[in-house]
Amino acid sequence: MANIAEGLMRRSDKEFAQFLYTAMASAAEVQSHLYIALDAGHISEEKFKALQSQAGKSSKLISGFIKYLRTPKAKKSERAEQTKQTE
Repeated sequence: MANIAEGLMRRSDKEFAQFLYTAMASAAEVQSHLYIALDAGHISEEKFKALQSQAGKSSKLISGFIKYLRTPKAKKSERAEQTKQTE
């Protein structure tokens, strides 16, 4: 979350995307720590699966945001207009 907030204050989409990549890496790090916590018996299998799923969803959302930021501005405007029409 902090990486995303810091990136939001950057001057360009390219800079912002760099912070989003860091946020994705942090989500992967959380997943790694969850395996360690499971192996050490600190969390249950059920809790592990729930948290792994959430970290995976977070990564996918961040990835989608990066993809959006890399889209040319004309296409962004087109997408925004399509969204308005479906609402």
